[in-house]
Parts: sequence; structure tokens; C-alpha cells
Amino acid sequence: MLQAALAGGTAQRRSVFELFGRRLPEGRRYGVVAGVGRALDAIEAFAFDDETIAALEGVVDAPTLEWLAGYRFSGDVWGYAEGEIYFAHSPLLIVEASFAEAVVLETLLLSIYNHDSAIASAASRMTLAAGDRPCIEMGSRRTHEEAAVAAARAAYVAGFATTSNLAARHRYGVPTAGTSAHSFTLLHDTEEDAFRAQVSSLGVGTTLLVDTYDVAEAVRLGVEVAGPELGAVRLDSGDLGLLAEQVRAQLDELGAHDTRILVTSDLDEHAINALAAAPVDGYGVGTQLVTGSGHPTSGFVYKLVARENRDGVLESVAKKSVDKISVGGRKYALRRRDPDGVAEAEVIGVGTPVENDGDDRELLVPLVRAGEVVGREPLDAARDRHAATRAELPPAAQQMSRGEPVIPTIFEGDH
Repeated sequence: MLQAALAGGTAQRRSVFELFGRRLPEGRRYGVVAGVGRALDAIEAFAFDDETIAALEGVVDAPTLEWLAGYRFSGDVWGYAEGEIYFAHSPLLIVEASFAEAVVLETLLLSIYNHDSAIASAASRMTLAAGDRPCIEMGSRRTHEEAAVAAARAAYVAGFATTSNLAARHRYGVPTAGTSAHSFTLLHDTEEDAFRAQVSSLGVGTTLLVDTYDVAEAVRLGVEVAGPELGAVRLDSGDLGLLAEQVRAQLDELGAHDTRILVTSDLDEHAINALAAAPVDGYGVGTQLVTGSGHPTSGFVYKLVARENRDGVLESVAKKSVDKISVGGRKYALRRRDPDGVAEAEVIGVGTPVENDGDDRELLVPLVRAGEVVGREPLDAARDRHAATRAELPPAAQQMSRGEPVIPTIFEGDH
């Protein structure tokens, strides 16, 4: 496309691309925007070095290679801030630049947004089900090594307390926490030897894995070795609700009233919700989180919605094929809220901004201006935003069952 547009003289036409989803993943009541910070870093660093240009020889012609060698994005980007809630047709990202500059960003932006938002959307449901109990991200061994780092970051945005991924701590400052595996217990001649080694090295506040052999005996040994100040025990198999009841009673009998019970084992939002009444103090979540809990992608697309015509006027364009209809035109968006601050609708203005009645909240913020990143923010700001915007949603958002979006999407203006 780039080569043909350069040759045809249309590559420099001012264009507006929009990243959005035509619908929420099936059964989901809302989605969560994540990956914004990663996308801004990627746009800023996006360039074609000598090695890359050499690799593209024979793929595109010499004028295109020359253009790519000098590529730097110089346009403008607006978008939903990280941690924000989104719905069908929410204009999550608006890229305005020449066609050539904007079109080459398509795969880069979609790959980041589709992955990170899928993880954050699943994580949000999990932390909603967990309530005040912390969730630990533990999915690194269940996905691609780089996806694991991005997943840990996205999960933190959506309320996870910590991650076991140390690269996420190094790159993004995500708090980390870990646990021992069954292999550590099996390494030692006895379970008691394993517990003594762990407590001696890590202190009595450590978490002991107690389901390698016999849970009750392991709990007894753990308290004997660490004393009633033992930090926590972890359960990773069996009927977690029933075991948690039994272990809580045993810990209390042994005087370890403050020892916490952590559970793991292929948890998702439904399993977490089912454990709400159990004496569980935290959840370690892996496979279901890093695979989006059944929805590993958000289904976002990146479409041209406006472009400069031969007269230099920006005009709306849109795909009109059956089942994949797009709404053309530059978009504006706000979250319509009632006087109590409860969300009522996602309102999208086409061509002109939507009128704000005073209770509504504008959703699009500047991210890049004339090629310079202006929307970078601390990760904790995105985390706080998510908690605040999720709290705006109607009560139906808290239901873990499959359902329709909790608020409708309404278009205003010419479309």
C-alpha cells in the first residue's frame, strides 16, 4: 500500500485512522483499555535502521526504501487514557497524519492494544470478583516470554497487586511477589527440611506450599517450623474452598490466627467468585489471565475514517461491506453520566464534539502532538484511573455471568 501510494501521489494526503472494536468480546459487559504507554514508547522508537532496510530490499522498491529510511512519525494522536473503560465503537485511538505515516503503524498499534486490553479486561473481572483480596499475576510460564511482561503490566493496571515476573518489575515498576514450587519440597529429604530451609533463608513471613504430600501434616509442620507468625500457606490443588475451611480451622487451633491462605490452580473470575465465602486471603492467577480468560484478543481494527480529497478538504470515508460496517468521520467521545456520576451511555460524536451537560466526562486525551509524545504518565495513574472509571459503571458490571454491555453506545452527528 505504501509503495503504491508513494508512486500514485496520494501518500501525503492528510488522513485520519481510528482504532476501535465493532463489539465487545462475546458475553462481556465492558472492556478495559491497556497498552497505551507501551504504544507511545513504540511510536517514539519506530524507525527503519540500515539492517531493516536491507532486509526489505526486494520487498518494496528503491523509492519506498528511501522513504522508510527517513521515517519518523510527525502527526497527532488522541486516545482513551490507559485504564479507561471502553465499549463497542469507542474510538480508542485516533491517528492523524499523512496516509503514509499513519498506515505503517497499523500492525504495531493493533498488536499492542489487542493483547494488552484483552489481558486487562480479564484482569478487571478477576479483581472485581476478588473484592478486597489481592490477586497475584503468575502466568509467565503460560505465554510467550515478551507477552508475559506485557501481561503483568496490563494486569497491574486492572487491579492486580503484584506479579511474579521480574522483568515487569524492572521495566515498568510493577510490584513483585513470588512463591516456592513443589520441586523445592521434593528436592529435600523431608518436607520439614524444605520448610526449615525456606524459613531460614526468607524469614517467618514467607509463604509455604502445603499440598505436596498431606495438607494437614504440612500445615502442622509449617507452624512448628515458623511459629504462629508464619506469613502464609498456599494451596494449589483439590477442592480449594473446602481445603481453605479446613486449613483456616487448623491454623486457628495452632494459634496462627494471622497466617494467610493463598490459593492457586487455574483460577479465573468465575472460580474466584465461587470462593468469595471461603476463608481465602489472596489469589494467584496464571493461565486464564494471560490468555484473556477465553478472549485472548480484543478484536480491535484500525480503519481509515477520513482523508483529504483532491481539493484539500478532509472528507469522511468508511467501509460498507456486510457485517463489517465502519462509521466514517473524525470522532469525539464522552461518557454520559447521571447527576450521581453513574455511567449511562458511551456517546460518540461524528465530525463535531458532543455537547457536555456538565455531568459527562470527556474521554479522548492528546497522546502525541506533531510527533512528540505528550501523553506519557506513571503506571499508577492508569491503575487509579481504572479503579475510578470502573466504579462509575452501573451495578450490572459486577455480574460475572455473560451479558450485554452495561451501557449503550450512541452516535451523534452525521454518519
